[in-house]
Amino acid sequence: MIKAVFFDFYNTVGMFWPPREELQATACGEFGIQVTPEGVDVGYGLADAYMAREVARLPLRDRGRQGVKDFFSEYQRLILLGAGVEVSLELALEISARLRQLSYGYALFDDVLPTLESLKQRGLTLGLLSNNEGDMGKMSEELGLSPYLDFTITSADVGASKPHPPIFIEALQRAQAEPQEAMHVGDQYDTDVKGALAMGIHPVLLDRDRLSADSPDFPRIEVLGEVVDLVQELTG
Repeated sequence: MIKAVFFDFYNTVGMFWPPREELQATACGEFGIQVTPEGVDVGYGLADAYMAREVARLPLRDRGRQGVKDFFSEYQRLILLGAGVEVSLELALEISARLRQLSYGYALFDDVLPTLESLKQRGLTLGLLSNNEGDMGKMSEELGLSPYLDFTITSADVGASKPHPPIFIEALQRAQAEPQEAMHVGDQYDTDVKGALAMGIHPVLLDRDRLSADSPDFPRIEVLGEVVDLVQELTG
């Protein structure tokens, strides 16, 4: 029986607004680089997988100023590589810096609140687990998530990032659930799926951009609402 469902934040429940495709097109256009929304989506698939691996290895807060620059240079280079454009790390860093100067915030995907409402009606405990080190409690309130969430936990709260155990252990303790009674939903294999599997939590890979292959080891879904059916299947 499932008693608790945990969610990643970025690209699972929340997204950049304006959309990341528009932000990339604006920043890249200033450097004479043209990208398509489809290409940017592929690029973010590469870049976010890189981020998941790297943050799991060494959090950004521990990399120092030059280490953070190097990270975002490669992150932006991978976005453009996926979009079919090869640039130097130096140019990638300039584009990344320009992106941070643009005005943007976060918005929820359309399927988020209906899904959370359905899960809450089933009496489940819901939590948000994020490697984002910002104030996720405040962000959740601003986005309208707070009425549905029982808690938010960031890597900064526990001193370790997904896929490492502390953030999952803390979530299980707050939910008063055993690992087999919990499900974790996220968009990254290296942090979300591997972290949950290692703890004995049911993992679900949310593949909104349809970039991942199906796996016999865990469910892959393309819209968040499918979580409700998965909970029903495991609850019986």
